[in-house]
Amino acid sequence: MLRFLLGALLALPFVGEATAQAVQPGPTLAAVRQRDVLVCGAHPGAPGFGIMDSQGVYRGLDADTCRAVAAAALGDVNKVRFIVLTSQARLPALQSGQIDLLARSTTWTHVRDTANGLNFTAVNFFDGQGFLVRRSANVERAAQLDGATVCVTSGSTSELNLADWARSHNVRIQPLIFEQNDETRNAYVAGRCDAFSTDASQLAGMRAALPNRDDHVVLNDRISKEPLAPAVRHGDDQWFDIVRWTVFALIEAEELGVTQANAEQMLQSANPAIRRLLGNAGDHGPMMGLDRRWAYNAIRAMGNYGEIYDRHFGPNTPIALPRGINELWTRGGLMYAMPIR
Repeated sequence: MLRFLLGALLALPFVGEATAQAVQPGPTLAAVRQRDVLVCGAHPGAPGFGIMDSQGVYRGLDADTCRAVAAAALGDVNKVRFIVLTSQARLPALQSGQIDLLARSTTWTHVRDTANGLNFTAVNFFDGQGFLVRRSANVERAAQLDGATVCVTSGSTSELNLADWARSHNVRIQPLIFEQNDETRNAYVAGRCDAFSTDASQLAGMRAALPNRDDHVVLNDRISKEPLAPAVRHGDDQWFDIVRWTVFALIEAEELGVTQANAEQMLQSANPAIRRLLGNAGDHGPMMGLDRRWAYNAIRAMGNYGEIYDRHFGPNTPIALPRGINELWTRGGLMYAMPIR
């Protein structure tokens, strides 16, 4: 009997790089292709992540992540539509099918990943909650905010984290809660609160947009972990794979030295990892119902992860946010792509 079972197992077909067959589009990919546009949830205004520029173009790391997915799934970076959503509306919009993908500086948490019917794909930004304060207040540590009024946005992890931190550190905080980040920022600017608390990267972006930004400082303290990741609905593993592996492909491209400018030239590379990434070896695109050039299309359109980061947070931007833990793992950071093989 054992010999029979071993023989049967050995007779099963092995789906390897050379033999994988293209799969049919699942419900989300089919809908996106029929519509011929990818619909993404967007932030009302988070510098660095998603905000309208003076020409009415939505720009930021999250915006470019959506465009990269559009390039991978549809072959055209311009086939994307952004729907602006408040913190409270973003998860229901994804659950109900109003959007195909939520890439809106959303923290990956247990409840969101399980009870809300969502799947988080891959972290595209590691963050932590901090505090923006006026330099004139001479506050250097978060613990010095005892008795302070702190502006915070509702429907976000920031509100819950602030309460947990204050309770666990025995710090008296008076939260002033608003529905949208713009309202929260305006209240802080108007002097209605002593500090503004949200993800430190967003605070850096908001500070950069203030006319007197040198009068404000983001404290070094971080009171939470905020792994930000694009999210999709439960129940469509193919679409989950497409979004997850597009993010991984952008990170892998940076590690391998594949850029927006040299992607076409790299098609001639003999490096096995680059050949798999760009679709010259294996059937990695067809395994997800995509073209073999899925990752090439995304990289050629948007650049690799480092290029996207530098475009919106780099030293030549008003935010000028050091990469820190968002650096590649080979340079001491946490950005690590699963192998495409």
